[in-house]
Amino acid sequence: MSIIEKLTRASHLIDMDDIIREGNPTLRAVAQDVTFPLTDEDIILGEKMLQFLKNSQDPTTAEKMGLRGGVGLAAPQLDISKRIIAVLVPNPEDEDGNPPKEAYALEEVMYNPRIIAHSVQDAALADGEGCLSVDRVVEGYVIRHSRVTIEYYDKDGDKKKIKLKGFNSIVVQHEIDHTNGIMFYDRINEKNPFEVKEGLLLIE
Repeated sequence: MSIIEKLTRASHLIDMDDIIREGNPTLRAVAQDVTFPLTDEDIILGEKMLQFLKNSQDPTTAEKMGLRGGVGLAAPQLDISKRIIAVLVPNPEDEDGNPPKEAYALEEVMYNPRIIAHSVQDAALADGEGCLSVDRVVEGYVIRHSRVTIEYYDKDGDKKKIKLKGFNSIVVQHEIDHTNGIMFYDRINEKNPFEVKEGLLLIE
């Protein structure tokens, strides 16, 4: 049984055992474009990736399944070298602790996503980045574009274009990097991990 056959079985829920860790060559390979119309497997895989993120963000389910919380997942992290990513960024509660009107700021499965335009300004998360495929803390600012325009296809094969900024922009760039064999720590300045160049936007 191939990896994708195993992951897309009706009974299977993606868990941490399915996620490969740094050192696995698939994480350094440039992934293949998917072709349209998509296979049922590619569609189901995308849905299961999104379901994993939902499970990982639900405290009860995450504890039961032993999941680390995540906001993004790329197919190469599942040892499948295809350009498929899932992103799920929750909206915060308001100041009074009320749930947001829209649960998610970004909820999407993207096929063949790519950056077609980006800002001159760079940005980084003030707290740094983590990755489900990296079981250690890597400190430093991960330098990315502050704003990006992303082109991708949905599961129906419709071409989409979205503009992202802030945290959403960082999440999608992190996942697109996975489809290009790039790890987040490749973007940290080795000699000076917390260097702040002029104009760098630090996102809290």
